[in-house]
Amino acid sequence: MRKQIGIVGAGTAGLHLGLYLRQHDVDVTVFTDREPKEYRGMRLLNTVAHHAVTVQRERDLHVDHWPTEEHGYFGHHYFINTPPQPLRFYGDYHAPSRAVDYRIYQPRLMEDFQNRGGNIEYREITGHEVSSLSARFDLMVVCTGKGPFGQMFQHEPAHSPFDRPQRALCVGLFKGIAQRPTRAVTMYFSPGAGEMIEIPTTTFNGMQNALVIENIIGGDLEVLAKTKYDDNPRAFQELLLGKLRKHYPDCAERIDEKEFDLANGPLDILQGGVTPTVRKSHIRLDSGKIAISLGDVQAVVDPVLGQGANMASYAAWILGEEIVKQEVYDERFVEHVNYRRQDRVLGATRWTNFMLTNLKAMPAELQQFIGALSQNRALADEFTDNFNYPERQWDCFASAERMQAWCQSRIKAATAQARPAIAKPGRVTADAA
Repeated sequence: MRKQIGIVGAGTAGLHLGLYLRQHDVDVTVFTDREPKEYRGMRLLNTVAHHAVTVQRERDLHVDHWPTEEHGYFGHHYFINTPPQPLRFYGDYHAPSRAVDYRIYQPRLMEDFQNRGGNIEYREITGHEVSSLSARFDLMVVCTGKGPFGQMFQHEPAHSPFDRPQRALCVGLFKGIAQRPTRAVTMYFSPGAGEMIEIPTTTFNGMQNALVIENIIGGDLEVLAKTKYDDNPRAFQELLLGKLRKHYPDCAERIDEKEFDLANGPLDILQGGVTPTVRKSHIRLDSGKIAISLGDVQAVVDPVLGQGANMASYAAWILGEEIVKQEVYDERFVEHVNYRRQDRVLGATRWTNFMLTNLKAMPAELQQFIGALSQNRALADEFTDNFNYPERQWDCFASAERMQAWCQSRIKAATAQARPAIAKPGRVTADAA
């Protein structure tokens, strides 16, 4: 019999999983309450960027509709607003990343999925329906944390240290910000006030810039998350421009103030907060079938490091491989899945939570680490490229000793590589030979 998989949610995790399974001739039904035609008129969903490893998965799924040569960006600029002089440096990726407005991205992948034989049922379902729906499927996958779905899976306190948002977010797509000569993300840090990530993003009117403004609660920038654009657009623009000049002047200098505004209109802004959470990987439904968590149901992170959609895509790929490989979907199946996906998912979660905590005041070891990056391009390149591999970042940040050892080992290796070989008397070196 052909395998039958039910997926609740049509975000990155659900669509990447569905597309992977269709490539392997597995029957898939996705449940969502949004039709593709609805997306264009919706409020901004997020400001997600896909790192190179995720872009490669999209190529493998044949859904790379936005080539990085045209739509990608190639590294990170870093700007730390410290007196008396801001610190600036740059790091490269091994391959470009890309950001596409999800109001364009998701409906296109939904169409791809349907064109390849996937089934989508457009209707709102409730949490208690998952058990009854499971009678139609061998396995249920829950990818959306909206409403009751997140409550289906038990909270994991060991991996969820916060009970509330750690930043007050103001996130939007803006026009009037000049692109750099080589497109890149800029990560800004204003110690004690917050962080901002500027992301070149393809949206309805071309390439614009997303500003992910992460404001420390109680700090000078929190007002950006509480002031409503719709109440007085011009007053909001003036407030934002003033805060950018004070905290992120490197961005403010590239703004044409006459042109600066939301890129497509008043729906291009989101304000609120995210409580970082990790949940149990599965439950046994009343029907006796397994429901497995994926994407935002399994782990939701603050967007400060851009890890959410990327770890969701990775976890979806791993889950897809195990669904294709195995015949029985029980607790042992879940163990196989978790063994393979948890290092990246937990690495992204722990690294993000570490930065949320430590960027507020920047302890000495983090200041020293950033100083080392700013003085050594090879270190900056490796750190930047490891946004693709959050488990490697956590290998570095898990302790102060690891941070120091990471820098020392790489500086030592670079020094040894640069040192010319010295021939001993009476010997001929291999290079000389």
